[in-house]
Amino acid sequence: MTKRAVITGISGQDGSYLAELLLGKGYEVHGIVRRSSSFNRQRIDHLDHGVGSALNLHYGDLSDAVGLVNLVRDIQPDEIYNLGAQSHVAVSFEVPDYTGEVTGLGAVRLLEAIHASGVDARFYQASSSEMFGSAPPPQSEATPFHPRSPYASAKVFAYHTTVNFRESYDMFTVNGILFNHESPRRGENFVTRKITTAVARIVCGLQDQLLLGSLDPKRDWGYAPEYVEAMWLMLQHDTPGDYVVATGEAHSVREFCEAAFGHVGLDWEKYVSIDARYVRPAEVNYLLGDASFAERELGWRAQTRFDELVKIMVDADIARIENSNEGRRP
Repeated sequence: MTKRAVITGISGQDGSYLAELLLGKGYEVHGIVRRSSSFNRQRIDHLDHGVGSALNLHYGDLSDAVGLVNLVRDIQPDEIYNLGAQSHVAVSFEVPDYTGEVTGLGAVRLLEAIHASGVDARFYQASSSEMFGSAPPPQSEATPFHPRSPYASAKVFAYHTTVNFRESYDMFTVNGILFNHESPRRGENFVTRKITTAVARIVCGLQDQLLLGSLDPKRDWGYAPEYVEAMWLMLQHDTPGDYVVATGEAHSVREFCEAAFGHVGLDWEKYVSIDARYVRPAEVNYLLGDASFAERELGWRAQTRFDELVKIMVDADIARIENSNEGRRP
């Protein structure tokens, strides 16, 4: 029997990779997309979502409780992956109310939609390493949360709500506490893509400077396609739980710059400048994940290491710009 899955945030980095993974496993996939005046579906444009295809798109919003109940009841999914959110940490300081509404309460509405509709669906909540905030590394499932942004606070709320529904209603709900995971599909307003896009534009003669915030924060950076496989494995496990997903290796923003520029033979210090506008009100200095529980229980382990990840992203951005109208300027 064909399994049916719902993905919120399907047009984002993780949603697009997860859709590919599930379609490859023979799933019928239903993606929830927000209605807007302009389409933002380039990450899933290559996937067939026409009439009769295994990928179906539905208009919906995590702020619309009634709409979510109707969608869950009508689709009758076996699995639901909640990847939708206002996911930019720096932006969450500017729009804290909206971030809490979508990132935090959105999870509550989706969980209640499952409960109220009576659909027996397994639920994945996209939790974040940002929830650990200033907690000392390495961070594991046992590390207390200390969020340092409205985004992280909203994610902590969604995390505990997911646990609460599991314990209160005996629902199969899991939290994937994913540390930073990147790819060529990462949004260009995130620091890794901002760096690799700048490198590509500098190589192509279209840019001569990159402005960043603090270069000191350290992050555990992995490869997004591998991380969505961990999401799927969590919902195939016999019992629900909460899992850290990480590489166990941390690097600073400065090291990312050095690796990205170094890959094309450039000295990053000649191009990178600090701009106070990009410094967060409260910074998270050091995130380093301990994913030993996920390896033991799910058999999952990160395969792509830091240097390889940076090369993948830089090469993809160079190819993208060289093949675009921007790259073909006289």
